[in-house]
Amino acid sequence: MKTMTWVEVQGALLAVAHASNHGATGMPVLFLHANVADSRMWQSQWDLLATTHPVASYDRRGFGESRTLHPSPHSNVADLWAVMDSLGYDRAVLVGCSLGGRVAIDAALARPDRVGGLVLVAPGVSGAPPAQYGDPVKALMDAISDAAARGDLDAKNELQARLWLDGPLSPPNRVGGEARRLFLSMNGAALRAASPGAASEEPSAWERVEAIQAPTLVLWGDLDLPHLQERSELLARRIPAAQGLVIPGTAHLPPLEAPRQFNPVLARYLQQL
Repeated sequence: MKTMTWVEVQGALLAVAHASNHGATGMPVLFLHANVADSRMWQSQWDLLATTHPVASYDRRGFGESRTLHPSPHSNVADLWAVMDSLGYDRAVLVGCSLGGRVAIDAALARPDRVGGLVLVAPGVSGAPPAQYGDPVKALMDAISDAAARGDLDAKNELQARLWLDGPLSPPNRVGGEARRLFLSMNGAALRAASPGAASEEPSAWERVEAIQAPTLVLWGDLDLPHLQERSELLARRIPAAQGLVIPGTAHLPPLEAPRQFNPVLARYLQQL
């Protein structure tokens, strides 16, 4: 059964969903959402794990049901520890997508004793080299910037769905149905949310990923931005206890787009811990 609670941090209330099954024997799993989504992107994975693991997810500041009380400088990693403390999690498996993966990597380097495993889905990495975009991707990025400059948030939302959900080199509206409706709802809410204040830059992780101790699974889609595919493949080689796997036919958000492909991979990884 899913329970909603609020965790108060400086300047905000974080919306936290959690389920504690008394028969669960696995390590707690904490889901960290992408920057164009909120915790709802993990609903299928919740349903998969809620009977075997304590499971939780939360909306970062400026996303989903979390509330900004006043804009404040903050640390996404410090917010993560506040959520884990509120749940009584000494250690957890962190499952992060995109910016959520970046937060998970930063956390694993800062407090390896609190991270029992990492599942990184097309993760960001603090300190990574700047991306180089080819012409088709750059054109789409420029269109997103133009929509933002006009204040046309609906157009920006649709264009970001093309970039992150469909994949930048795929036909528009490649992904439809409930996945697309949910993306547009989650990202649309984030685009209209009040600013939570600036998130602090964590120490660069790019030069230090070899120090990650947790068993790690790196996943990416073969329709994602080319530089993110390359980065994910490189991370899978550089992190000592890592495995890498492509989720074919998916872009930046495989857990949302293709849970039937993603979920068995996640379940196998957790069984091996």
